[in-house]
Amino acid sequence: MNYYNHLLSDFKRNYMLYIPLSIILQSCIGSIAAMYVLMSSTSGNFPFFQLSLCVVLCMLYNAAVLAQLNCKWVFNILLLSIFVNVMLCIIYI
Repeated sequence: MNYYNHLLSDFKRNYMLYIPLSIILQSCIGSIAAMYVLMSSTSGNFPFFQLSLCVVLCMLYNAAVLAQLNCKWVFNILLLSIFVNVMLCIIYI
């Protein structure tokens, strides 16, 4: 928990610096995860839930930034988005 608090305080301190970097990072990871999910689909088996989860989390982070939510909310959504998208990449590789 101490490492999380350190990262959160650094994110709050350099919020304007991390916003464009984190948008680019999570969008790239999300698009890679979506690519792997779509590559693994067949005509009879389309992983709609996994693709929807990937897209919704990426859009949720972008919306949280645009809505200017609290820094802690934005940071938690960023971590959730990156974690889920990385796990989808690992599952579908």
